[in-house]
Amino acid sequence: MEILITYDVATDTAEGRRRLRRVAKVCESCCQRVQKSVFECQLNAVQLEQLKHRLRLLEVSVPEDSLRIYRLTEPRDRYLQVIGQRPAYDLRDPLVL
Repeated sequence: MEILITYDVATDTAEGRRRLRRVAKVCESCCQRVQKSVFECQLNAVQLEQLKHRLRLLEVSVPEDSLRIYRLTEPRDRYLQVIGQRPAYDLRDPLVL
């Protein structure tokens, strides 16, 4: 399934800036960054639950922060419109290293 993750972390304190880096690092581990605080992922149900568990462990501040996870309607190409820069690679294509 294709997932979109967005977050907004309060960064007016050192702890907030740490949370922001930690959230970004977890998301970068399995997703492609498409904007500063927006990631796209191609995950199965187990991987999604593991990702949500890892994000919960970061102790996101409920009154200050916002972390949203959306399941995208598939086929994505039918519903997605991009104006401007496209992501570095398509999540559905094979990645050759």
